[in-house]
Amino acid sequence: MTPRERFLATARFEPVDRAFLLQPWVWRETLDRWRDEGLPEDADLAERFGTDREQCVPLAMQGPYGPHLHPPLERRVLEESERHVVVRDEEGNTVRLLKDDPLRSMPEWLEYPVRSRDDWEQIARPRLDASVPGRRVEGAAWDRYVAEVRRRDYPLGLWCGSFYGWPRSLMGVERLSVTFYDDPRLVHEMCEHIADFAIELIEPILRDIALDFAFIWEDMGAKGGPLCSPDTYRRFMLGPLKRVTDLLHSHSIDIIIVDSDGNNEPLIPLWLEAGVTGLRPFEIAADSDPLAARKQYGRSLVIQGGIDKRALAGSREDIEREVFPKVPWLGERGGYFPQVDHLVPPDVSLENYRWYAEAVRRGASDGAKAGA
Repeated sequence: MTPRERFLATARFEPVDRAFLLQPWVWRETLDRWRDEGLPEDADLAERFGTDREQCVPLAMQGPYGPHLHPPLERRVLEESERHVVVRDEEGNTVRLLKDDPLRSMPEWLEYPVRSRDDWEQIARPRLDASVPGRRVEGAAWDRYVAEVRRRDYPLGLWCGSFYGWPRSLMGVERLSVTFYDDPRLVHEMCEHIADFAIELIEPILRDIALDFAFIWEDMGAKGGPLCSPDTYRRFMLGPLKRVTDLLHSHSIDIIIVDSDGNNEPLIPLWLEAGVTGLRPFEIAADSDPLAARKQYGRSLVIQGGIDKRALAGSREDIEREVFPKVPWLGERGGYFPQVDHLVPPDVSLENYRWYAEAVRRGASDGAKAGA
């Protein structure tokens, strides 16, 4: 099977030679460690560890921690000490960073770009405008890209916005939670504008390319559950999300995955109602359970992830105890893409990751044989 055929068959619960293996997902610091341990600087990770590949259409929509505001704001240093630097970044966040290693940990958020309706209308909304040049490839370069991907043998998708994650990134959890009650009209306007923006941006792409899948980014799960209630999500986010999924369905895209860390179990029925068909990454530290999800939702839900990244820092036995109860069983039932439940952290050695990658390949093959 080609990677594209394998991806589509896996997501559609059809027979496969083995489950589609999502390519390695690692922190930059993890790569630095692996290079110190012998990984060549120019190593192709998918080739090195025997996984498949997927790609997304180049699109300036999703920033590192929320929406990509375009044109970006000017990055400014606001404070500096011996250990820290406080900056207002290109997305309007005021964050404190460690000077000696700003990439090793998440920034400490001090303020968000949207504190009021005025901030939304003056800072964020004008920078979520699909008509501003630079959001996507256009002209002759686009024509060349379209011609190339029409000949592809790998799965191709695109990012399609965010209906809780972006408002939360723009306002912060606390302010957004209060705004649901103090100014619900503003939240409705934000979510509807995001849908308008996403639709205007992706519709020309969908007309030119027959895509295989789509992502919705939410990142709204905490350890104990989602950051808003299902009732709140239904009231504010479900309708705008369904406008986007309806557009995707009209272009025959039947694989739509929500990307959200943490525990999202109370929201899965809502996402399925909205036309979403899958979820990733099923974070085990937040008590997500891919086995229970398969039993509950059957063939209604595609599952990506669900392998506890923490096990990869242990022994070979620890890795196998994590991989083999899950990957063959889920693979036998279809609709499962084995992968760690978030980026691989730098406490995982190159040798341990090699062992993990081999274990996943064996588990995926065993699951496919059992399901044949």
